[in-house]
Amino acid sequence: MGKKMIYMDHNATTPLHTKVKKAMAEAMDLFGNASSFHEFGRCARAEIEKARENIASFIGAGAEEIIFVGSGSEANNTILNIFSCSCQSSCGADAHKREIVTSSIEHPCVRETSKCLNERGTPVKFISVDRFGKIDAEQAEESITDKTGLVSIIMANNEIGTILDVKKIACLAHKRGAYFHTDAVQAVGKIPVNVDDLNVDFLSFSGHKIYGPKGIGVIYVRKGTPFCPLIRGGHQERGRRAGTENTLGIIGLSKAIDMRRIEMEDEEKRLLQLKARLRQGIEKNIPDIQFNGHPADCLAGTLNVSFDGAEGEAILLYLDLEGIAVSTGSACASGSLDPSHVLLATGLPAEKAHGSIRISMGRDNTEGEVDYVVEKLIGIIERVRKMSTAYREKK
Repeated sequence: MGKKMIYMDHNATTPLHTKVKKAMAEAMDLFGNASSFHEFGRCARAEIEKARENIASFIGAGAEEIIFVGSGSEANNTILNIFSCSCQSSCGADAHKREIVTSSIEHPCVRETSKCLNERGTPVKFISVDRFGKIDAEQAEESITDKTGLVSIIMANNEIGTILDVKKIACLAHKRGAYFHTDAVQAVGKIPVNVDDLNVDFLSFSGHKIYGPKGIGVIYVRKGTPFCPLIRGGHQERGRRAGTENTLGIIGLSKAIDMRRIEMEDEEKRLLQLKARLRQGIEKNIPDIQFNGHPADCLAGTLNVSFDGAEGEAILLYLDLEGIAVSTGSACASGSLDPSHVLLATGLPAEKAHGSIRISMGRDNTEGEVDYVVEKLIGIIERVRKMSTAYREKK
């Protein structure tokens, strides 16, 4: 009998929804280039525009405010580069408002791009967070000045699951005449998101985090907001992103959005119950632990926990041998041996950050799987700690 296989790394990516698979399979013969005037192209164009309207309505946007791109990372890079020193004057943004303000717990695609822009002459400020990953409103207000052109704050953190108050920070940005962007890759399709209610100017999200296909991302740009294309060379997406549209990806994302409309609310309730069961099981059976992230304002399926005297990579590998897939943090930073910048930003010591894993559950996980993970974790943590001289001496 084969070993049990349990997937609990949904913040990294999700399996395709069966209805998404079906929709994409049915669209396989829709091969025409949407920019072509013949019937093959017109058929593809019609499906893309139908999907654009559907996706836009899910976040309260107009269809003309939606740009299809290749990923969430491309979306975030595009938005940040609009406010780089080299782009501002050409896109209509105020060239005197050169500064970017972001947070210390952003996804690597925002964090690393911000650092790169800073090295090239664009002033960047990183706002710190508290131990739960929340931003202090007073500190945010002090950080945003008359020189700030863009404030970019993640809506829901990918590692610890904390949901930030982007609506309040967007208001602070607008008071200073700055534009506001939120990386909503982990939020759209998991919690309600409405661009008008949040009053954001830019928003980005991705298909593969909500049971849609990889290779498709979305940028929301509020009508009248300055925009400078990152990829040039074609008139696609109204001249805002060159390259032949990913018709299958767009159709798949649209169907994933359809399923989120139906399933999101009930799934959130069920995941909260599973997380409570998982948390209680770990708390009851494993000593010397710490849960990371906000206890209430947090994604329903995300649980980040630190184990004293245990390396996160070792825990991950032992769990993998048992057929259990989890993560030590962001999938985009999985090649790094450095402790999580998110956990360090919350004030967690480096040794505790090294001993952390992220468990992110999804629509197919069950109570039985949660119990199995707890059972295996108990033995794995005990085994790893026995190999830790520092932990044994401490005890």
